[in-house]
Amino acid sequence: MGRYQLRCLQCNRIISDHYTLRCHDDALLRTEYQERKLIIKDLPGIWKFSEWLPVSGSMEIGDAPITYKSEGIARELGLHNLYISFSGYLPEHGAFIRTCSFKELEAPATFQRSIEHDKKTLVIPSAGNTARAFAQIASKAGFPLVIVIPTSDLFRLWITSDPSDSIRVIAVDGDYYDAIMLGDRIGQMSGFQSEGGARNVARRDGMGVVMLDSVLSMKRLPEHYFQAIGSGTGGIAAYEASLRLIDDGRFGNHIPRLHLAQDSVFAPIFNAWSRNRSKIIPEDVPDKSRIKEMYTDILSNRNPPYSLRGGVADALASASGLVYAIGNEEACDAKRLFEDSEGVDILRPAAIAVAALCRAVDDNNVDSGDTILLNITGGGLSRVKEDYTLNHLDADVVVTDGNIDEVMEVL
Repeated sequence: MGRYQLRCLQCNRIISDHYTLRCHDDALLRTEYQERKLIIKDLPGIWKFSEWLPVSGSMEIGDAPITYKSEGIARELGLHNLYISFSGYLPEHGAFIRTCSFKELEAPATFQRSIEHDKKTLVIPSAGNTARAFAQIASKAGFPLVIVIPTSDLFRLWITSDPSDSIRVIAVDGDYYDAIMLGDRIGQMSGFQSEGGARNVARRDGMGVVMLDSVLSMKRLPEHYFQAIGSGTGGIAAYEASLRLIDDGRFGNHIPRLHLAQDSVFAPIFNAWSRNRSKIIPEDVPDKSRIKEMYTDILSNRNPPYSLRGGVADALASASGLVYAIGNEEACDAKRLFEDSEGVDILRPAAIAVAALCRAVDDNNVDSGDTILLNITGGGLSRVKEDYTLNHLDADVVVTDGNIDEVMEVL
């Protein structure tokens, strides 16, 4: 099978990888690795986990998260075994993700996978954080990249590296879903490759590094896993990484219970899951005009991979999962609590996860002695601003009404 193979979760077919994104439209592919044990290689950053990344080689860039046992917020919540996965910039503790987002875990493996298979220009739609992470890696390595991003989210598109001429930024007069639709159209053009979103196994397995890194500190799988979600792809990634760790045999045999949290203003996954639906129906999805009311619009997604075989609903069902809808005031309070007790600033999506943990404690969904992993998906921005200049990327073109001709002029 080589180092890895892909399995279709619909028909069970084994597929050789050619930057393959699908076998059936209603199912994800999942990576199966020849190495069944978690092997830590003598490589920097995420590449120490490269035996469980869908690539053959590695590159010199690609920082990893850190995991540490909490004392501050754990004490505030009365939890004895709370561990924090921190994807951000906190150099005195060994955290060097300068884009302050765990999306930077996805980009290196995705670029490496693309280089090894087709070397086309990747096209990445984003609401900001993913674009920032991919732009940071592309600028450092000189990779060609097309970013498709809503105009309202351009303020999030900054990097600490010098911007590269290999990057093109297409701004869309719409929301994240509109950016996805335009990105898919560009990705079908000759010489371009849609990054793939949730269907991209490199992206999911890159995010799965959060769980892999955590067991090195905890020496076991957590009983509970907390994360804020928009699409829910990070929840799928945590679930799949847990399956591999169970198969390893050294970290326990129980899947961590998934606690996934959405912004209550725009929460299609919460709406569907709380009503025991295996599919999202139109009434679960708020009108896109509501996005501007969100505490963090990064978590808006009108078409998450919920009902796909191997998608969010399947992961939640297998992991006895819970989904939370977090309000603005609750998120603000949680952000303040975390920052005061842990001594580092966090981004708004991470505050949604902290709020879910606080509510789980109040609702007795976790016990004080349970082993818990809280995924802080972004933080340390204040320190980055002290240590680096933020270089903002401007749009090469603003597209209205999906006019592809405007895009062709800059590609």
